[in-house]
Amino acid sequence: MTVTTSLYRRLVTNKQFAVALRSSSTKAAVSVETSSSWNNGGSSSWKDGMGFSAAFAAAVGIGGSATLAMCEKLQDPMTKYQVQSVERQHTAELEQQQNSAKVAGIEATSPLRDPSKAQNDSTELTEKEARLEAAALKAKKHAGGLKIFSGNGNMTLALEIAQILGINLGKATVGQFADGETNVMIHENVRGKDCYVIQPTCPPVNDNIMELLLMVSTLNRASARRITVVIPYYGYARQDRKMQARVPISAADVARLLEAMGIDRVIAVDLHCGQIQGFFGPRVPVDNLDGGFVGIDHFGDKDLHNPVIVSPDAGGVYRAKKFKEGLMHKYEKHDIGLAMIIKQRARAGTVDQMDLVGDVKDCDCIIVDDMIDTAGTLCKAADVLKSKGARRVFAFASHGLLSGPGNHRIANSELEECVILNTIPSSPQRTANDKLVELSVAPLLAQTIFNIHAKKSISALFK
Repeated sequence: MTVTTSLYRRLVTNKQFAVALRSSSTKAAVSVETSSSWNNGGSSSWKDGMGFSAAFAAAVGIGGSATLAMCEKLQDPMTKYQVQSVERQHTAELEQQQNSAKVAGIEATSPLRDPSKAQNDSTELTEKEARLEAAALKAKKHAGGLKIFSGNGNMTLALEIAQILGINLGKATVGQFADGETNVMIHENVRGKDCYVIQPTCPPVNDNIMELLLMVSTLNRASARRITVVIPYYGYARQDRKMQARVPISAADVARLLEAMGIDRVIAVDLHCGQIQGFFGPRVPVDNLDGGFVGIDHFGDKDLHNPVIVSPDAGGVYRAKKFKEGLMHKYEKHDIGLAMIIKQRARAGTVDQMDLVGDVKDCDCIIVDDMIDTAGTLCKAADVLKSKGARRVFAFASHGLLSGPGNHRIANSELEECVILNTIPSSPQRTANDKLVELSVAPLLAQTIFNIHAKKSISALFK
């Protein structure tokens, strides 16, 4: 085989030539003809070309493995990683097939096992469990591109999510300088990674929002492939429209700030109103998870007598209806009623009058809301239900802010039990309140993160 000067110039980029050399099993003689057009007047480039010619001629002259090694140098650098990826996938498929074969032929390969006791052996994996284990192992091999970081908003929840996913929480410094400025530093390589930042914008709201914005900015500047913010509690959500002149729409402004920082996706739990999803542009999809599905399992196990789901205001009727349908579908309780309380506010945080729409006499009532702030509305609603003949009154809310006297009001109210989620970090005062029950939303968020990372459906979690 003779390589002329015109072909020599194209060797580095000509993959078909490299493939042809790789398939050749015979020795070949290579003569390289140098000319003034190759040198272009520069002695250094001529020397480099001659050095490459000698190496190439030696490789081809030897043939066989040396030719293969030379062709490897001529390949696109990304080809090496593509081959490794294919090999890893092939290895995982072989492991899955071997696990299935072991389960299918376990009796044949175990002469000491008594067939009569095989069904009673609790340590033996069934075929379905083996498939699930193999799928989990395959998923964990690809979890190297998944990173989870957290600010100071709710570190306990972030640690629980990371533990469920089976990965470590990302190493980062999130604090303050001496003058009060937010200090953020990521201590891991995130280039090309799929990063999730868990940070509720609960009190202190402005500090948590600033931490979230700077963490997103830091990850973007560190060349993260995709950044998803997990906001269990979305601050400023109640300022979603102009109720009077010369006021901001703060929920939309926070969304614009996050979008300007370069987020790619938002995961939230029970937004105060659904239209907040529209405050983000079409480039930033929003997954608004229904926290009520966590409470359904809690109340489904209770012995409820003539249960009635109560919405504390007209805006929460849809939420209460979904909670009712979830109980009916999952626990086959078809005698569940629906009621609503119409409230008239004198000013923000103060309710002037409440009227009940529906019958709650001799019924167990469950008040379903998205958040509890000062608990004034909730406690007054419980008093109204009791005055109308309710048997027991429960409450469920996704976000338990319990600002000011909220915790004290619940402890001295007519409520039998108040159930909240851990979207907001707990406190010793809440723990001491016997009427407060805190459920974990970490399994729901962890499953959502896994489905997004694995490109699976989110809506399937709520069916």
